[in-house]
Amino acid sequence: MTITPKISLKGLHKAFGPKVVLDSVNLDVMPGESMVIIGGSGSGKSVTLKCILGLLQPDSGSIKVDGEETVGLRGSNRKRLQKKFGMLFQGAALFDSLPVWENITFGLLAESKVTRKQAVEIAVENLRSVGLSPDVARLSPAELSGGMQKRVGLARAIANKPEIIFFDEPTTGLDPIMADVINELIVERVKEMGVTALTITHDMSSVRKIADKVAMIYNGNIIWTGPRNDIDSSGNDYVEQFIHGRAEGPIQMEVLKA
Repeated sequence: MTITPKISLKGLHKAFGPKVVLDSVNLDVMPGESMVIIGGSGSGKSVTLKCILGLLQPDSGSIKVDGEETVGLRGSNRKRLQKKFGMLFQGAALFDSLPVWENITFGLLAESKVTRKQAVEIAVENLRSVGLSPDVARLSPAELSGGMQKRVGLARAIANKPEIIFFDEPTTGLDPIMADVINELIVERVKEMGVTALTITHDMSSVRKIADKVAMIYNGNIIWTGPRNDIDSSGNDYVEQFIHGRAEGPIQMEVLKA
């Protein structure tokens, strides 16, 4: 029996003027899998994510979710698709003017799915699931540390009970201990909910903690993909250089010389 990928990218191409960012990206993410895309700055990670989310339209290629073509979806069909998604943004992206509980349940309130009283209860429940106490619900984002903001962002990502959660550089700006806490929470919530996860990061500690499979993108193409445990024996020079953070190797960084 053939299992339909939760997300399937075929021949994804995106250019901005003469600069080709995605050349021909092919990638399948299976149901319940935690896929992590690694790659350096400007390699195409964020553009890939934005194309899947519908924030950018690819120039050509296919993006299927549960076997349904999503390129070109608009209006009610795009809205229906978005309900499958949860998202933890790189900077948590909380609304400064709203208390934490309203940040977490923003989507539910916007669709009038719950009363404000129910929203507070849902927020508290989700705060507990990311290790925060109920009193945090009434605080403003400005009163939270960076680590707490990430946790609130995760609580918001799971509040709508999505089928797919996207993580955009989930540990950026955090100290190593808090980064590990966030990685642990991601693993726990993804497994507990049975969701599919797609993460983009250059943090190898995150990769080793949260990935089932890893894909490396370089110059707009997926150049290697495999199980997390195979990454140290990939046999790919680009992967080797990236995961060990070596300056010397086939990946040449553009350096402006004085």
